[in-house]
Amino acid sequence: MITLEDWALIRRLAAEGVPKARVAARLGISRTTVIKAVNSDAPPWYERTAGPTSFTVFEPRVRALLSETPDMPATVLAERVGWEGSIRVVP
Repeated sequence: MITLEDWALIRRLAAEGVPKARVAARLGISRTTVIKAVNSDAPPWYERTAGPTSFTVFEPRVRALLSETPDMPATVLAERVGWEGSIRVVP
């Protein structure tokens, strides 16, 4: 997967008339990747799939507490559910 910066550079060099093989050699990527970047209408897009975290097991209880008391401080939430990780994770 190429970066957004590489994609922009590939398209600029190709627009300037630099041969695709030379662009590929300069960036250390395949000619096929250069061709795909030049032919694409949008920059590369990567989206990480959501997965379980260490907080996942605590989430149902936190949501229940927040539905009862929406303004409960995060520190109190963490204490009530037994969360010992970073307080930044608690909503």
